[in-house]
Amino acid sequence: MNVILFDSNRRNYYPLSLTRPISYFRVGILTIKQKWEKYYTKVSVQTDEYLYEKFPINIEKDNLWINSNILPSSELLVELNSLRIGEALVRKGEVFAFRNSVFNFKKLNQIGSNALFNSIEQLSDIFNNNANEIRKDFILLSRGRKSSPMNKNNIIIGDDIFIESGSKISCSILNAENGPIYIGKNTNIMEGSVIRGPFAMLDNSVVKINSKIYEGTTVGPYCKVGGEIINSVFFGYSSKVHSGFMGNSVIGEWCNFGAGTVTSNLKNNYSEVKLWNYQYEKFKNTGLQFCGLIMGDHSKTGINTMFNTGTVVGVGANIFGSGFPRNFIPSFSWGGPSGFSIYRLLDFYKVVIKVFQRKGLLLNEKDKNILEHAYNMTKSYRNEL
Repeated sequence: MNVILFDSNRRNYYPLSLTRPISYFRVGILTIKQKWEKYYTKVSVQTDEYLYEKFPINIEKDNLWINSNILPSSELLVELNSLRIGEALVRKGEVFAFRNSVFNFKKLNQIGSNALFNSIEQLSDIFNNNANEIRKDFILLSRGRKSSPMNKNNIIIGDDIFIESGSKISCSILNAENGPIYIGKNTNIMEGSVIRGPFAMLDNSVVKINSKIYEGTTVGPYCKVGGEIINSVFFGYSSKVHSGFMGNSVIGEWCNFGAGTVTSNLKNNYSEVKLWNYQYEKFKNTGLQFCGLIMGDHSKTGINTMFNTGTVVGVGANIFGSGFPRNFIPSFSWGGPSGFSIYRLLDFYKVVIKVFQRKGLLLNEKDKNILEHAYNMTKSYRNEL
């Protein structure tokens, strides 16, 4: 079956979807697309045109179209595999999957779905679903496989720990009593670190000395993290290596946090947290008491930056200065509590090129085109500063 994960309502997922399809969000150990690839051999995406070059679509005569925000479940797979050409699955009055040669479900036979499954309806659902998704992905990745051995100078609590080859773990405590711990290839957990599952660490990432990492946290590939982290997701290629708290947050790729950066995830009056929502053009209730930071790709902070509860930072922002910046920081903004100016695209590229070079990478035209498009799409927000 040829599966196509289609994006809908993409503005609801800005700033994270400004630079990627929704199915490339990491939830648990795997991205949404990688989860579907565990069940279907052909999986591509339908998204905005400016992302096509980097994220191409594969259309065949017979296609199974699935909303990108859907997380797979065994019950849902049964219903999907039972769909015939010309049929669509509906939940709460909305079509979320259908089988057709083209992207059109208006004239299809609609079938109500009784399957239990989760979906990412708002950005905070990424960290809200993360612990459970780590448990599910852990089974997919470890089933029938043998974990690599661990140094005997570590303290191990619980059994559900899987370590890929090439990993180094020294004088640390790994507690898997309340959930599994997955350690990817060529990773390094330095001395004195304490980790509680569910926890996932992807290939080539580093946990720095004396880190405290709590349940529900995913450290994507090529990340470096330290300090105190709880229930947060790093998509990949980002660094928070210094002391400082981060909780209930989602961090895109190529972000960097200066020493002493702190994120609040709970308001002093314990009230419900609101997040800026691009679709509604206003702050929207999350229904949550705990909600920290949402940060788009390539954003960075100076030393001792403080983020208030429920802050949304766009793509390519550079934040610094004493005090709390505003709770919504537009993409390509430069400044802090004292005010912001525009982070010009050419100046931004100079930094990205240097960051990529540190990883042995080059800024290619595909990525430049995406970043330029994101810059132009978000101009109005910077003009309002």
